[in-house]
Amino acid sequence: MRDKQSLPLIWLLSDARNDAQLEQALADLPRGSGFVFRHYHLPPDVRRARFDTLAACARRRGHAVVLAGTQDWGADGRYGAPERLGPGLRLATAHDRAEIEAALAARADGIFLSPVFPTASHPGASTLGSAGFHALARLSSVPVIALGGMTAARARDLGWPRWGAIDGLASTKAA
Repeated sequence: MRDKQSLPLIWLLSDARNDAQLEQALADLPRGSGFVFRHYHLPPDVRRARFDTLAACARRRGHAVVLAGTQDWGADGRYGAPERLGPGLRLATAHDRAEIEAALAARADGIFLSPVFPTASHPGASTLGSAGFHALARLSSVPVIALGGMTAARARDLGWPRWGAIDGLASTKAA
C-alpha cells in the first residue's frame, strides 16, 4: 500500500462522462498520480470488470487506485463520505466546515474539498471560489485535494498543488 503521508498531487476521478478516455488519461498522468474509480452508473458486475481493467492501467503507471464504495476489490483505499471510508487510504469528500470536521474525526488521510469552481458534475451549484476554498482548506490537518472545475491552469491560479478532476484531466495531458 502507498504511504499515507505522500498522497499524490494529481487525481483523476472516473465518471460516465470520461469513461471512453480513461485509459489514455491514465497513461497521460504523471507517474505516481492518483485514480479514484467511481463509475456509479454501471451495474455491479460490469462495474467490477471496468474497475479491474482501469486499475491495471493505473498500476502500470504507478498510480494509487482508490475505490468509491464499500467493495473490497484490492484498491489502495476508499473514497467517499467520512462515515463510509474503509481500509487503506481514506479519502473523504467535503463541501463545508462541518464535513471537514467529520472527515478529520473519521481519521481521513486526505480530503477532496469541492466544488472550487463551476463544474459539469453539479451544474448551477454554488462554488467555494478561491477565497472560500483556502479558508476551508486551512481548517484541515490532513492534505486537501481541490476538486470541482479543476484544470492544471486553475490549480496554478488557485496556488494549490493537490487537485483532482473528471473532465479537466480526461481530454488533455496533465501539465
